[in-house]
Amino acid sequence: MGEKTKNNAPKTSWFKGLKAEFKKIVWPDKKTLGKQTAAVVFVSVVLGAIITVVDIVAQYGIDLLVK
Repeated sequence: MGEKTKNNAPKTSWFKGLKAEFKKIVWPDKKTLGKQTAAVVFVSVVLGAIITVVDIVAQYGIDLLVK
């Protein structure tokens, strides 16, 4: 039977790697963050409105079929 190999690296090296990866992240500035936030809110509101309209139309259609 084959033996499983264990990774005996200390946990500190994992945290060092995590810290190194976080240093690679390019965080957006306030202006970009504001624009992206506004875009997300706008798209969410528009999609919510579209879903509401589709729901109302579907409910109206179902009511016509049932009555």
